[in-house]
Amino acid sequence: MNKIAQFHKVSFEQFKESWDDSFPGASEEEIKEIYDQIKLPKRATRGSAGYDFFSPVDFELKPGETIKIPTGIRVFIESDWVLNIFPRSGLGFKFRLQMNNTVGIIDSDYFYSDNEGHIFVKLTNDTNEGKTVSVAQGTGMVQGIFMQYGVTIDDDATEVRNGGFGSTTK
Repeated sequence: MNKIAQFHKVSFEQFKESWDDSFPGASEEEIKEIYDQIKLPKRATRGSAGYDFFSPVDFELKPGETIKIPTGIRVFIESDWVLNIFPRSGLGFKFRLQMNNTVGIIDSDYFYSDNEGHIFVKLTNDTNEGKTVSVAQGTGMVQGIFMQYGVTIDDDATEVRNGGFGSTTK
């Protein structure tokens, strides 16, 4: 098994800035309590491909509602590898909890971004059965799977990333 990555927490300062953007009005003490309880992603079993990302807070989504969650997590990844983030199978199957961009792509150079490579997830309850989904703090909400990738023979990319969503096409 290749050991090609390591999860870390972002700094408290980065987490606070991101949390304030997603959930304005929380006190610094509340944010610090959330930050201190963040768990690094883990596999549930030795045969699991996916690393569960745990929700930093309780949340509930009624049909059609969306939430953007700063995970407090960043990941160092060896070059030639990528982390893909998917909905957890059970939440997707039972409630149609979906990621807004269907699959999150975390490139290896994102770790060095000015936001410390802070991973966010944006989830929507896309039920067509009228179900409300509830996720408790500390339980898995999405899963990340590392995959190796290649580039074309004539690839000449030399740019350096600095940012997240959409930053590589600017």
